[in-house]
Amino acid sequence: MSDTILSIRGLRKTYGTGVDALKSVDLDIRRGEIFALLGPNGAGKTTLINIVCGIVTPSSGEVLVDGRNWQSDFRYARERIGLVPQELTTEAFETVWNTVNFSRGLFAKPRNPAYIEELLKRLSLWDKRKSEMRFLSGGMKRRAMIAKALSHEPALLFLDEPTAGVDVELRRDMWDVVRKLRAGGTTIILTTHYIEEAEEMADRVGVISKGALIAVDEKSDLMAKMGRKTLDIVLAEPLHAIPPDLSEWNVELQDDGRMLRYQFDSHAERTGIASLMRRLTDLGIAYKDLSTHQSSLEEIFVELVHGGKEMAK
Repeated sequence: MSDTILSIRGLRKTYGTGVDALKSVDLDIRRGEIFALLGPNGAGKTTLINIVCGIVTPSSGEVLVDGRNWQSDFRYARERIGLVPQELTTEAFETVWNTVNFSRGLFAKPRNPAYIEELLKRLSLWDKRKSEMRFLSGGMKRRAMIAKALSHEPALLFLDEPTAGVDVELRRDMWDVVRKLRAGGTTIILTTHYIEEAEEMADRVGVISKGALIAVDEKSDLMAKMGRKTLDIVLAEPLHAIPPDLSEWNVELQDDGRMLRYQFDSHAERTGIASLMRRLTDLGIAYKDLSTHQSSLEEIFVELVHGGKEMAK
């Protein structure tokens, strides 16, 4: 069995208005990973998901689910995929149990009350199984939508903005649910514009902007490649200007001359910190505090999207 559960090749979507919603996207998803597709609203995240799930027809390109074409082997592909859309639409007067059970039946799966019970318990919905959907809170409704999407036992689960409109506590709760699903063997692709969601949960991150995938990497590698470290040196006495003798270092004055900021590549063979500190001592510039800061995924994301910087995928 291949390590790749989903393979996307040359996927394009151009609408009749001439707008390119997707521009030749290539992406491989590994079995058992959590992959976060990160991008601003309108970047193409939902279009990509809807094409893979068979809701939107692409202009060109191919999707392979477990090595099989998602259009010629449509039934197989749909059985392997579960989707939790951004919009929560359910039969308001149906109970949680009936909603999930009915969804399983839509995929011609045999009745399996034991599986539905285990699924509802895993999602902390068992106590709500007899409740009508309309009486559930927003967070519980989203859990019910996840249960519905998992009712036919898919191997691949798409979560489109899973915590949109959910408060911080419920968001963290949802993260726990996603981790448990992955621990149970489900491969998860989530779209989000919440940076902390990708940083908290994903194994790999893809950044999409204006329909193009501009970066795909391990989360830690993406931060290492794109992220810089900053050394802040709090001075004992403020400086009015940077001495010419510090010109070979990338330093700038901050906080009305009370702090020197030095940006460096933490993976470089020589960071330049030791020589900078020696030069400060030679110049008689005393300092009283040092601190370092690693670029966050948010800063990297802003740099990628607004700087137009493209990384090899």
